[in-house]
Amino acid sequence: MKGLILLDRRTDDYLFMPTLSFFIQIRNNKILVIGLCLGSFREENMLIRFLLILLGTCFSLTGKESYPTPTHRTTKEMPAQIVPPLGLPPVPWPADNQYTADKAELGRLLYFDTRLSGDNTVSCSTCHNIPCGFGDCRAIAIGIDQRKGSRHTPTILNAAYLKFLFWDGRARSLEEQGMGPIANPNEMAKDDNPHEAHLQCQERIAGIEGYRVLFKKVFGSDEVTLSHIAKAIATFERSVLSGNSPFDRYRAGIKTAMSAEQIRGYDLFKKTGCVNCHGGFNFCDDRFMNIGIGMDSPNPDTGRYGITHDDKDWGAFKPPTLRECELTGPYMHDGSLKTLEEVIDYYDKGGTPNKNLHPLMRPLNLTSQDKAALVAFLKALCGEGWAHFQEPDKFPE
Repeated sequence: MKGLILLDRRTDDYLFMPTLSFFIQIRNNKILVIGLCLGSFREENMLIRFLLILLGTCFSLTGKESYPTPTHRTTKEMPAQIVPPLGLPPVPWPADNQYTADKAELGRLLYFDTRLSGDNTVSCSTCHNIPCGFGDCRAIAIGIDQRKGSRHTPTILNAAYLKFLFWDGRARSLEEQGMGPIANPNEMAKDDNPHEAHLQCQERIAGIEGYRVLFKKVFGSDEVTLSHIAKAIATFERSVLSGNSPFDRYRAGIKTAMSAEQIRGYDLFKKTGCVNCHGGFNFCDDRFMNIGIGMDSPNPDTGRYGITHDDKDWGAFKPPTLRECELTGPYMHDGSLKTLEEVIDYYDKGGTPNKNLHPLMRPLNLTSQDKAALVAFLKALCGEGWAHFQEPDKFPE
């Protein structure tokens, strides 16, 4: 039997924008968006909502879908357009780097190609790999010549929606972020000079005829530039999304999508203040907070302060998304917490005291049942939209 759900995103719901209604059709246990309505829920909008109900009923009776379905979740090819899974808004494509399937496919090739690195051994996927939720299962990243980095690698899942990249927010776009590792001698560069490292990468890719053909197809010229390399990779990365999790289905009205323990964990997530730093559809924040991690070290990582030199940013880092967090451990900027249970224990004790500890960091006095419920809820944030990606079978020559 096919069913229809009218979902109201009301103003008292901190996770979503207000006054937005849309329809969801449940078919073969899949959730499909079939119509939306903007505006208040006053009487004058009832006619519009009623017409949408009739529209949804027609879809239900005919079994035909004239709306786009998220094909990128079930195919290995890059689709003509990116339709985000349930729970996510449209991807914000930059004006100077709009999506095309050819550009995304070029970006996918470059993302997995070790020839971007100075010795042909390290690719973007070395530290942002699929089995680890497009993150790194190691505490600290390992780059070229087995050189150890200084921080844990964050996931690129849903990075399309972020205003700041890296733990300290030093990049403002995925294009800018992508150029960083290429010039970093602890990641992909053989040369200590960032400018030279960028030029060498550009020359390596330009020396591959197969890539020149693809660059001409995508950018209109076979000239390979670092800017075009970064734009292609960023286009692919913006297509790596996570949504339609049990939580998203629960919020869409399917109350059996989450267990009773997960629902209790969701309530605790809000009650204990986790949502203050991990809110919104992406369960993250574009602010920077000092929660005390590593602050008992003789020479602690000062985080955002190293970029702004503002005292309020001392020891502060950007909260990461919690989507797929079951897969993206170890956790924190230094990878010091191995499990979600350790993360909950850390917050329960109120963090590590220091001169700039965020005022919301305080003991929570959680019971063992509370902690288990919170972990169960966090696992309900694992969804789909990314696991189908695979490393290319072959690369341009």
